[in-house]
Amino acid sequence: MIIKILGSGCQNCVTLGENTATALKELRKDVEIIKITNKSTIQEYGVKSTPALVIDEKVVSAGKVLNPEDIVKILAEY
Repeated sequence: MIIKILGSGCQNCVTLGENTATALKELRKDVEIIKITNKSTIQEYGVKSTPALVIDEKVVSAGKVLNPEDIVKILAEY
């Protein structure tokens, strides 16, 4: 599993990364979170608003900060 956080590094992006880490701990998954801040790379994913959460190269959320519980639900599908 590959998890990426797309965003400029703003507080919302940091929070999404922290919430994702919390969800991974809850699920007892040891997965690296990759942070992507390069605007052209973010655009390649078709993301128009950040932060965005990408799992295995699929954008699963964009433009909002998911809470850990929502991320757990998404990760349960993978």
